[in-house]
Amino acid sequence: MSVNLKSLLSRTHYDIEIEHFLRKLLDATDSDAAHIMRHFGVDASRLTQELDRSLDRLKTGNARTPAISPSLLKMFTEAWTIGSIEFGDGQIRTGLSLLALLSNEELARMVRDISKELQKINADGLKKEFSAIADASNESVAPLAAAGPSSGGGAGGPAKAGSGKQPNLDAYTENLTEKARKGKIDPVLGRDSEIRQVIDILLRRRQNNPILTGEPGVGKTAVVEGFALRIAQGDVEGGCGDLVRDVDVGIDLGHLHRL
Repeated sequence: MSVNLKSLLSRTHYDIEIEHFLRKLLDATDSDAAHIMRHFGVDASRLTQELDRSLDRLKTGNARTPAISPSLLKMFTEAWTIGSIEFGDGQIRTGLSLLALLSNEELARMVRDISKELQKINADGLKKEFSAIADASNESVAPLAAAGPSSGGGAGGPAKAGSGKQPNLDAYTENLTEKARKGKIDPVLGRDSEIRQVIDILLRRRQNNPILTGEPGVGKTAVVEGFALRIAQGDVEGGCGDLVRDVDVGIDLGHLHRL
């Protein structure tokens, strides 16, 4: 999926917005989005008019290359999350982008302001029937777990601790508690207070998401590994769960500047 940058520049918009993305979707006739819109009876002509009206309301006067708007970036992030975790798909498909727009509360509010036609698409119905609707499109690919690069002797996705039971999580995270149980994490010294604080926060009924901040090298990873060690050793009371995972990959959206 690409957006015509020349068209954007001629409009002198400051950002590449969701409306630009949706407008470009209408050019493809065999994409996920095209199949979904036909399935739910979206009128492409009316949608085009709605998007053009919304685009006409955007601020103009930019003489530089437009940037990706925060809302569009959020849509891509949500689409990637939904696709990789719930559908085992490693690419940001147009259908997943539509699903993200309609299922995320913040993005759905924006859609309601932009288009009545898109509101014909039921988010719950799309989620349940996504494969049946979109798998005939030209974006349909093999699941992420089967399509990832091989590691070691296997032909499937990346081989990591605990792989097989949760292939999508295993593809992007490392099971620190399993690593601790296998003795692959060194003892963590001098971090008892910070680890205790993490545990206390996790045991709260509300506001129970600990966030570790600080400059590189101050010991944030050590605190997390120390927490994983305590879980592996059975030293953490119930309520904190029994699994710590480390996310080892981020979403690289740099290539989207080619839009």
